[in-house]
Amino acid sequence: MIILDIILWSVFLLLLAAGLFLSLIASRRPTAKKPGAYWLVIPVVALIAVAIVYAAMGGAQSAPAAGFHVAATVLLLLIGVVGGSPLVLVVLELAGSGAVPLGDHGGILVSETGPKAKNREILRGGMTIGYLERLAIIGAALVGQFAAVAVVIAVKGLGRFSELENSAARERFIIGTLVSIVWAAACAAPAVIGW
Repeated sequence: MIILDIILWSVFLLLLAAGLFLSLIASRRPTAKKPGAYWLVIPVVALIAVAIVYAAMGGAQSAPAAGFHVAATVLLLLIGVVGGSPLVLVVLELAGSGAVPLGDHGGILVSETGPKAKNREILRGGMTIGYLERLAIIGAALVGQFAAVAVVIAVKGLGRFSELENSAARERFIIGTLVSIVWAAACAAPAVIGW
């Protein structure tokens, strides 16, 4: 039975590594020459769902070697941090919020009204903030400090408050934040539940 568990853990680690690779490809910023490949994150979502179900069902029959456990946790953390950004883009597109024009610095363009009407970019740096948000949430979950998630959300909300006067910005902020939080929790779940 131990050999079977080693084979299962090895296959699981290879699948997680492939999931990280797909997440990295999916998270590349689209350019004029190369459209975004963020839909590649969908198989990674399925992989994380399988990992959660596997962990909830009790996992392997025998405890894995510490190396397997550490490697799987690190891969889940990396997938959680990197894979969240393309998943947010997928959900925004499905929600119809992907049609908002994007700025040069990762934000969205909104039109100001008045005599000097012009476009300005708001919600800049969302990808970087999302990486840090998911890293903090997964880290807090792994050490059992679930209350820290509330602090992360509060800091993010306070930091973005002044940019949320536009309905498109509010919609993107709420959808993006919720998807990011759920994704981070899903990626931490197999390690928190126990293998």
